Amino acid sequence: MRTLYLDLGMGAAGDMLCSALMELLPDPDGFMAELNGLGIPGVVMSREPSVKCGIMGTHFTVKVNEVEEDEELHSHQNQCDQHHQNQNNFHCTHSHGHGHHGLSEIRHMVDRFAVSEKVKSDVMSIYDLIARAESHVHGVPVEQIHFHEVGSMDAVADITAVCLLMERLAPEEVIASPVHVGYGTVRCAHGILPVPAPATAYLLRNVPVYGGRIEGELCTPTGAALLCHFVDRFGEMPVMQVQNIGYGMGKKDFPKANCVRAMLGERAGLTVGQDQPIRVEKNHEPGRTDRVVELNCNVDDMTGEEIGFAMEEFMAVGALDVFTTSIGMKKSRPGTMITVLCRENDRDPMVRQIFKHTTTLGIRENICHRYTLERSVHTLNTELGQIRRKESTGYGITRAKYEYEDLARIAREQGMSLHEIKKKLGL
Repeated sequence: MRTLYLDLGMGAAGDMLCSALMELLPDPDGFMAELNGLGIPGVVMSREPSVKCGIMGTHFTVKVNEVEEDEELHSHQNQCDQHHQNQNNFHCTHSHGHGHHGLSEIRHMVDRFAVSEKVKSDVMSIYDLIARAESHVHGVPVEQIHFHEVGSMDAVADITAVCLLMERLAPEEVIASPVHVGYGTVRCAHGILPVPAPATAYLLRNVPVYGGRIEGELCTPTGAALLCHFVDRFGEMPVMQVQNIGYGMGKKDFPKANCVRAMLGERAGLTVGQDQPIRVEKNHEPGRTDRVVELNCNVDDMTGEEIGFAMEEFMAVGALDVFTTSIGMKKSRPGTMITVLCRENDRDPMVRQIFKHTTTLGIRENICHRYTLERSVHTLNTELGQIRRKESTGYGITRAKYEYEDLARIAREQGMSLHEIKKKLGL
């Protein structure tokens, strides 16, 4: 299984996560050119080498209208509690004299980016998380949360970059260490706040965190939201074969190297030469459990082609599964119930996609507990070429299945039927 492990021993910020993931790419300079081609208003992004405690890594910089957002103040622009009296809206303030953006303005801007619908959905899901945290902390409705122009552009750049990198790296699972948040207080434009900052603390509910011995803010609200959206589980580093390592450096200097370390590799066996796959010891969990959201809607006025297109779009933006059920509806009409399974963090953007691509007027939600087997992929060398074998274990069950696409490819190359291929391989 392609696994991304994030070492958060010095917390997490958007620029640090971006830098660490970018180091995992074969062509980071090409990726930077792609980022700067997105057309984020007034934004220029760059990367440069950075050394912390003797470790070489990358620092990611965002300038908005040639101004680099101050690291500490940017971390807390969303925490400064000031109400705009004229509009009765909550605004995240800053010393620069710029305007503000609400979620609708940011969504409109993101919709224009030349990126996939999955990336757009991820970006807005992360912004929704931040806005909900601010809403809770300040007691202001989500629709009244506004982000300062410089800070919001900086965050849009960080968040979009990380979402693009996650799509490019395509890990099957993301695991992270407990989050080091630091301790003490930090000054923002309108006061002194405790560490972790209120919005960060709210976002990291149910996530293992610790204060440690380093004074200062180590995890920002943007970093916390990115972790909440992408990380599947938190814990110790699993047994894995690491193929690439990236170091994303922060701006400040501490006694300990101020970086996020990203490690990309496999938790399954890999073929070495002509030998059998290397067996990697897996964790001893009997299987896995998690919670998923089940979204259902009924339609009786969509064609099969329209439903099929909608199902493809739901999968493209992160649905875990989509299926249909034939049902009878009022006025004795035959209809179709569309069911979409997704992660809880993807619920709101998935609801928007369902309303966008179907004719339904209402969606039902159920929270489900899901029991899954641990899955891994082994690559085998055979006399006919490489074939992947998918294995599933847990709850006393072990199953193995050969990848159909590999068998089909070999059958076409050899001019044989699938039956003949399976027989020749003894499958």
